[in-house]
Amino acid sequence: MKNWKTALLLISGIGFSNLGNWIYFVAINIKILDLTGSAAAVAGLFVIKPIAQLFTNLWSGSIIDRINVRKLMIFVDIVRGCLVFIIPFLSSLWVIYVMIFMISLFGSFFGPSSSVYMTKIVPTEDRQRFNSMMSMVNSGAFLLGPAISGLLIMTVDADFCIIFNAISFIVCALIIFMLPNVDRNPESVKPMTKKLLIEDWQVIGKFITTAKYFFIIYVLFQLAMLIGYSVDSQEATFIRLHLRLSVSDYGMIISLTGVGALVGSSIAAMMAKKISYRWYMSAGTVLSTLFYITFYASFNFITAAVSFVLLGFFMSFAGAGYTTFVQNHVPVSIMGRFASLAEVSQGLVQIVLTLIIGFISEFISLQFVCLAVCGLALILGIVLIIKVQFSPPSDASLAIKR
Repeated sequence: MKNWKTALLLISGIGFSNLGNWIYFVAINIKILDLTGSAAAVAGLFVIKPIAQLFTNLWSGSIIDRINVRKLMIFVDIVRGCLVFIIPFLSSLWVIYVMIFMISLFGSFFGPSSSVYMTKIVPTEDRQRFNSMMSMVNSGAFLLGPAISGLLIMTVDADFCIIFNAISFIVCALIIFMLPNVDRNPESVKPMTKKLLIEDWQVIGKFITTAKYFFIIYVLFQLAMLIGYSVDSQEATFIRLHLRLSVSDYGMIISLTGVGALVGSSIAAMMAKKISYRWYMSAGTVLSTLFYITFYASFNFITAAVSFVLLGFFMSFAGAGYTTFVQNHVPVSIMGRFASLAEVSQGLVQIVLTLIIGFISEFISLQFVCLAVCGLALILGIVLIIKVQFSPPSDASLAIKR
């Protein structure tokens, strides 16, 4: 990339914002628990974001693809920063819920917008390395955020952590403001009508039917990963009830997962020019699902910790490869719409899988259910690696030149 300073500036802005998000994540849970003393009230936080995303993602992509994404990202971060700043001064649970819903509502625009902006600003040949570096920074935020939050809560309070997150959004907006404008003449935003939405969905449908190779790979990867994510809901239960480990042991295992992800993304960034992103995505998926299996087959702290360290390590490769794959195959003109609609389908599938696994686990051994489900994910991963590495693209126009 000719100007890595621009890329590093973008990575630092989003990375700092993600650090603030993790600090906020711990703090908002503590604040709600202190305010209500109710575990159910804390659990309510986890359904607000998916609901907000389902509310917006059906139409947000239509706006993202027709607007200056840099300005949209700045606007979203400023609004989120202002809304988060208000939370420490609220004392009503339901008002806080409404505020968090609004934050999530605006936040649902940021992910797809940033994906479009990254695709436009980073040359094709540098995307794999850039995505690996972004993964490295996000892993660092995941690792450091909760630890910093815990320290700040002990020394100051949870409200300070929430305000820190508000500041991180504003800082991210300022950094994005310093980045180049990639939309010189964006398409004017049309009135959001039912007809326009149907036309946009038809555009995505036509793309999927013509890009068959891409869609097959996309579905295989998403199913394998979503199955893995769905069993994440059972990891705490498995660690506490099956392995009979302590809460501190559980925290240590999660922290070690972050270490594995940080190391993995660092190596992925260094090896980006030597190993194809196709291997990152396919082999990373197979090995990630394999270590999901070894985790649920573990019998003590060491086997569980090693499994999760390696899981975090290889998921970094899978994530960087997948992101590069999507950037190289989805036309940037429809990327916002594709990403938004994809998040809707992914969210629905994950919710259904999570509920099914949780329900079946009430009647059958939790370990057996998780091993069986992860085994299915491994089979999908093997099919993926065969398709990616040994089956040529069926769409010549989408074949990637390396």
